[in-house]
Amino acid sequence: MPKSIFTISLDFELYWGVRDKRSVGAYKDNLLGVQKAVPELLKMFEKNDIHATWATVGFLFFKNIDELKYNLPVSLPEYIHENLSPYKQMGQLAKIDPSFLFAPDIIEKIYKTPGQEIATHTFSHYYCLESGQSEEDFYNDLKAAIKIANHNSINLNSLVFPRNQWKAEYLSVLNKLDIKCFRGNEKGWMYRASGIENQNPLMRAFRLLDAYMNVSGHNVYDLAEGTAEKPYNFPSSRFLRPYSKKLSFLDGLKLKRIKNSMTYAAKNKKLFHLWWHPHNFGVNTKENLDFLTKIIAHYQILKERHGMVSMNMGELAESYEDKTIVG
Repeated sequence: MPKSIFTISLDFELYWGVRDKRSVGAYKDNLLGVQKAVPELLKMFEKNDIHATWATVGFLFFKNIDELKYNLPVSLPEYIHENLSPYKQMGQLAKIDPSFLFAPDIIEKIYKTPGQEIATHTFSHYYCLESGQSEEDFYNDLKAAIKIANHNSINLNSLVFPRNQWKAEYLSVLNKLDIKCFRGNEKGWMYRASGIENQNPLMRAFRLLDAYMNVSGHNVYDLAEGTAEKPYNFPSSRFLRPYSKKLSFLDGLKLKRIKNSMTYAAKNKKLFHLWWHPHNFGVNTKENLDFLTKIIAHYQILKERHGMVSMNMGELAESYEDKTIVG
């Protein structure tokens, strides 16, 4: 029998995800705060039986730069914008706090927590829409991600594309490597997958507005919609914007926006997919956790009233295959 689904995915990337945009000094507090935020999130998820996907950059499995260098893919992307490549910066990155770059202990905690899925955010925080890389490079990047995950007894079933950059031509790579599903983008024009050269302030402005007002719709999905072909597409519904003191007076609107879409999904047997980065909770951790608590409390109401189910992306893919959710 069809059900409504509440899915959470987190892009776990540490400094690899922001190093081309922010200095270590500017983002130090967020990165340090991950050590506190992740255990708190896991505690909250376990208490409330929330199943989540942690899309993890493959680099995070290692202990240091030297260990990483021994496990590089057989081909590397040659981005035209060189600052996009972590491989060009290995010497500089070796000088910073390893906890900003590597997290094997945190990965183990996530893996051991019930209901949590370790997925891939590619090996190197790979950018599929930037010039200078190829499908072969992407294939080799994912092979390296699978190899290090398997070395840690983890089988990768789900993928989240870094910066939400994906294109249909590369989806065949997921099938070749037996990755069952990915997180696609919302349907609104402001969420269109694009490289850095095609981003613009207008898109960012409308995404910000959409966090507080229903500009792009509920962005919830029929449970059969993403399964017409493999890999399955379980698109994002909403990015959970972190607490901002400057915009905190709008938090009521932000919460209402999320709850209204969750309710619509629950009543209409659809998928609602919420996502964010652990480092978003690295600062203002209490405020962010308090806000998330309200979302989870609303989920519990929808579970009681409408039978909404919490599932991670891997579980959702399996449910499609064995027809336990969609018959």
